Amino acid sequence: MERPKKENIIRANIRTFIEKYATKGRTLEIGCGTSQYAQYFPNRVGLDIRSIPTADLVADVHDLHMVKDGEFDCVLCIEVLEHLHTPQKAIGEMHRVLNKNGILILTTRFLFPLHDVPGDYYRFTRYGLEYLLRDFEIIEMREEADTLGTLAVIFQRIGFQTEAFYPKPLRGMLRQIWVRFWVALSRIVKLFSFIISEEFCEIGQERVRLKSIMTSGYYVACRKVK
Repeated sequence: MERPKKENIIRANIRTFIEKYATKGRTLEIGCGTSQYAQYFPNRVGLDIRSIPTADLVADVHDLHMVKDGEFDCVLCIEVLEHLHTPQKAIGEMHRVLNKNGILILTTRFLFPLHDVPGDYYRFTRYGLEYLLRDFEIIEMREEADTLGTLAVIFQRIGFQTEAFYPKPLRGMLRQIWVRFWVALSRIVKLFSFIISEEFCEIGQERVRLKSIMTSGYYVACRKVK
């Protein structure tokens, strides 16, 4: 029996965010992979650590010595930062290759299961990202999902990334049921986001209000200013 299609509930959100910053400017796409956002960046140069068809440059983003200072109008770093062993060094290289007022478009994970191991090194809070990007002007930083939406993302990933004990003759059918159960649960959980009226972080006895105490990731657009 055919396995159920994996409809990633975060992918559409990422695409919508990236589309806002589409540009014809010269763009360096870090960790280009399948380069699924190439349509928004017609003058892109794909960079990957592996030699793959979409990569114009095979290099490690921690050392872009082959790229001139200020060579690009835009750097695209989508779902890569958590896989970089020395993120501050990599951010420094992205900053260097951007021209004055160049834009960095970045998405990364906060609460999310392990993936692409063993090269899955970090998770980032809003405050960690602000520090890493301190030489940039933040144009936009947004949570990918609210608190219950984050649970929905995690539930979906449980369906995609786990197996249950299936009797061999029924394995295909039960695998489909397993995935569909978790995907259905993720959709139900999202419906109840309206119930939460306030979210906060406790510092001593003081409550500091937050937009969300949990998110699956962050989307950032920032401008080189230093």
